Amino acid sequence: METAIRNYEDVDSWKTVMFLYTAAIKEVGTKLDILNDEFQHVHRYNPIEHIKTRIKTPESIVKKLKRNGHETSIENMVKYVNDIAGVRLICSFTSDIYKLAEMIGNQSDLKVLSIKDYIKNPKASGYKSYHMLVSVPIFLSDSVVDTKVEIQIRTIAMDFWASLEHKIYYKFEGNAPEYISKDLRECADMVATLDDKMLQLNEAILACLEEQEAPSPGQIVDAAIAQQEGLLNRTQNA
Repeated sequence: METAIRNYEDVDSWKTVMFLYTAAIKEVGTKLDILNDEFQHVHRYNPIEHIKTRIKTPESIVKKLKRNGHETSIENMVKYVNDIAGVRLICSFTSDIYKLAEMIGNQSDLKVLSIKDYIKNPKASGYKSYHMLVSVPIFLSDSVVDTKVEIQIRTIAMDFWASLEHKIYYKFEGNAPEYISKDLRECADMVATLDDKMLQLNEAILACLEEQEAPSPGQIVDAAIAQQEGLLNRTQNA
């Protein structure tokens, strides 16, 4: 993308960058919708509760560049800010997260650039989510531009915690009192416990349903006897 960007003046470069990131979100969003529909068709179950998308604001981009010690430029923005285009997948259970990550990783036209598993390795704040940085090709009239998109996958409970944590820290501009940080970490532990409980409950329900649908030993024997009697009758009538 960097080479393509340098072919434009500053104003046009900004518009071009935003166009590419918007197009990348559309491409990834459509792909995820298709994967979700396929999962429903094959397994009769939708792993994705809903999808959120966003483009980072110019103010947020500039802040992130300065925070990481980079000069403010379009070239640095494209090179160093990986979450300009963001897609968030919200699912019901932690097991869905890894199923979706595997499905996304198997897409031949998406290149996985990096993975950060904050579920197995939560942040110190208690934050949990699964992050994938992918590159998607955007086909223009005269070129193909690989564009980065960050995909976050998390449960409903994780998303609830992360949304509130973001609002709280935003009010303190990142400098919340220690007792608030401590309470947030405790809430994160509660969310993790809830996720584990809900996953166990779902697995128990599925096992119960499979047991109900499975034929009993008596039904299997009766079916075998009926089949043998049918074969015997056909033999005698032959």
